[in-house]
Amino acid sequence: MKNSTQHNRATQMTKNRMLTYVAALALPLLSMLLANAHAGGGTPEDAKQNSTDRPTALALPGSEIMLVPRQIVLSNLGDQQQVAVIVKFPDGSMEDVTAKAKLRLDNNAAASLSGATIVASRSGNVELRAEFSGLTAASTIEITENAKPRTLGFRNDILPVLTKAGCNAGKCHGSASGKDGFQLSLYGFDPEGDFYRLTREMSGRRIDLSQPDQCLLIQKATGEVPHTGGACVSPGSDEYRTLVTWIARGAKPDPKEVPLPTSIDVYPSQIVMSQPDRDQKLIVVARYDDGSSRDVTDLAVYISNNDAVATVSEHGQVRATGPGSGFVMARFDQFTAGTTIVVRSGKSYPKLDFKPNNYIDELAAARWGELHVRPSNLCSDETFLRRVCLDITGLLPTQEQRRVFLADRSSNKREKLIDELLDSKDFLDMWAMQLAELLQIRTTNGLSSKGLQLYDAWLKTQVRSGVAVDKILRQLIPANGSSFVNPATTYYQTETTPQLLAENIAQAFLGTRIQCAQCHNHPFDRWTMDDYYGFASFVSQVGYKQAPDPREIIIYNLGEGNLQHPVPGREVRPKFLGGDFAEIKADSDLRESLAAWLTSTDNASFANNIANVLWAHYLGLGIVNPVDDVRVSNPPSNPALLDAMGRKLVEYKFDIRKLVRDICQSKTYQLATQTSDWNAWDDRNFSHARIRRLRAEVLLDCINQITETKDDLAGLPLGGRAIEVPNGDSKNYFLSTFGRATRNTPCSCEVSTSPTLSQALHLLNGENTSAKIVEGGWIDRQMESGKSSVEIASNIYLRCLSRNPTTTELDEITKRFKSSVDAKTELIDLFWAVLNSNEFIFNH
Repeated sequence: MKNSTQHNRATQMTKNRMLTYVAALALPLLSMLLANAHAGGGTPEDAKQNSTDRPTALALPGSEIMLVPRQIVLSNLGDQQQVAVIVKFPDGSMEDVTAKAKLRLDNNAAASLSGATIVASRSGNVELRAEFSGLTAASTIEITENAKPRTLGFRNDILPVLTKAGCNAGKCHGSASGKDGFQLSLYGFDPEGDFYRLTREMSGRRIDLSQPDQCLLIQKATGEVPHTGGACVSPGSDEYRTLVTWIARGAKPDPKEVPLPTSIDVYPSQIVMSQPDRDQKLIVVARYDDGSSRDVTDLAVYISNNDAVATVSEHGQVRATGPGSGFVMARFDQFTAGTTIVVRSGKSYPKLDFKPNNYIDELAAARWGELHVRPSNLCSDETFLRRVCLDITGLLPTQEQRRVFLADRSSNKREKLIDELLDSKDFLDMWAMQLAELLQIRTTNGLSSKGLQLYDAWLKTQVRSGVAVDKILRQLIPANGSSFVNPATTYYQTETTPQLLAENIAQAFLGTRIQCAQCHNHPFDRWTMDDYYGFASFVSQVGYKQAPDPREIIIYNLGEGNLQHPVPGREVRPKFLGGDFAEIKADSDLRESLAAWLTSTDNASFANNIANVLWAHYLGLGIVNPVDDVRVSNPPSNPALLDAMGRKLVEYKFDIRKLVRDICQSKTYQLATQTSDWNAWDDRNFSHARIRRLRAEVLLDCINQITETKDDLAGLPLGGRAIEVPNGDSKNYFLSTFGRATRNTPCSCEVSTSPTLSQALHLLNGENTSAKIVEGGWIDRQMESGKSSVEIASNIYLRCLSRNPTTTELDEITKRFKSSVDAKTELIDLFWAVLNSNEFIFNH
């Protein structure tokens, strides 16, 4: 600081008095809001007590029953297919009544019934009818012509049993080095190798054709001999019989033309339960490339992504545990699919009285109605002003902005404010910062300071010039040339291997983490090793050479070379992620095809991802959360809303300003943080606003704004904003402490807004609060202008919190200044206390 006397005085201020201000004057809004959020909040126990527990005599007007699956094809004699009978009520809720329904077949010669399971007897067509409470439904069953008993094979029968039992999981024999001398491919991605290791690697040891039930494989699986994994197959079970029968028949290798699975279907595709403590049986059907299908319900592996809403047994029995939404995933072979689950509270739900502002509100309200959630009230004008200014510009509203906004009596004043903020340079700089995180702009892999500055300046120029994000990527992905002449080429210094480049592109711009599929098929998503290497092939021909200037690098297209698949004999062809193989012309740059596909208006994944990134910034949580973890087992909380925003972004030609306007103008964005019995438990469907700690750059900028001080930030002139710092590897202590992204990866987790003890200590004792208050001299100028101490204290609240002191706070302030002998010290203490309050540090 310039004035050492002032500095010493500031650092010696009585901390006890400051802490008294924190408690007495700068009321911690976060604590109050959290208390409000839990006051009267619903719990599963409350739901039981208030339940409209409907009896299972379901002859309600408008009810209907469903029989799933509707279309059944059995290709082998003896094949079985489970079915479920479900009642759907007029309010959209469902109940599994399979055990109570009457089932009958119209052709008992072709199939038979065992409980709710159909068993194929001979070729023919059958109709299955279900009757319950006066309602009927039917399914058609086709038992294919010339059907024969199933021939057990390794690929389609033994491998699924090993996977179901967990034998090839990462904690067992599927680990990189195997377990106890026996190795399998993780989740069975290499069937041929697994067959060899099981039957040929140690001939006669693991299986015994003469004594199938006494061989090591069976004895280990049943726990009859010591086994690290314990007993994983029960003697006499279907899985046990499958293994023993296959060994007894010679444990033969599969024929060359074995049918391969192409997909799986999970029934029902959506579950809506009226209250907790309800059950629903899932049914999983695998589809094969020869047109056949098979019931694999008992061979699939099940995972619930939210046990607080629903759990699932190893046989696919879903149990509702509490109100909310969740997803149950089924995995069979290399495929994953699942069903969404909605569990209502069980309370009588009055009609939702909510008038939407736009399509966002309409789709949010539809989800609330499905969940039986009621949204909070709209936030006050003061709260909205502070929230939207922080979100759009990263700065607090000025006192003049507040005065003008509150004095405006027009019905569209919020819309006018949003447009004003969106037209500012600060909005564009906030977006440029988010893109810089996705592109990982930082010093790495020999990137020079000049190269970094040119790369950052290029991105900011693009954004400030209004270039849409799709056009930015069309320049970036296929970029060639000198990093000094064409700074977009610097992207290829971020990572220099095709695998890491492909992973970053998928995660940053498709919101998809494909890293797991590098070494094995993804256990929780649809991506296979073939998908991974096919996608990485697009960036496998990037060439590097040194320019005359040692700080400069030249990127070019090698035009040759390709990746090698880890499984021998597998061909690698460039393949769009989740799409088709690319049609590549001779001598073309593979990256051009990638850029064109990535940003195509037909590629919903790209548009949805950008929409989700924006939504997460303004609402504090992604519709898919985390935003870069889109997978089958982590579905969007409101798929219709995400798809609608993605389509709007395409319609807007990727002009993010228009989509941000839609978001901020919606009532969904403008809801209050306070909750009620109807939405206290809702943490994923945006029925109330989230309390969010300011991100590191915004917090530092706001402190500088209200103290009227400047920081000397790396790569910027004195007084530059923290959101403009070009290098993710900047060594600024404040930014690092408060969770600024280092940009080592494109992961959204790099930005941390979780409060920590070190952050609290830094605010309490660091120079970014008390020292800046004195350095900026704002209090001195206020006192010199002739304002009273109480007026200055009120202005502190207006500057920091965008509101006047409450009556209680004002009474306490007045009382303190009446007895104060040093008004300036009291004001500095108050300023410091407000800067340390939750109400200042959090956006609400």
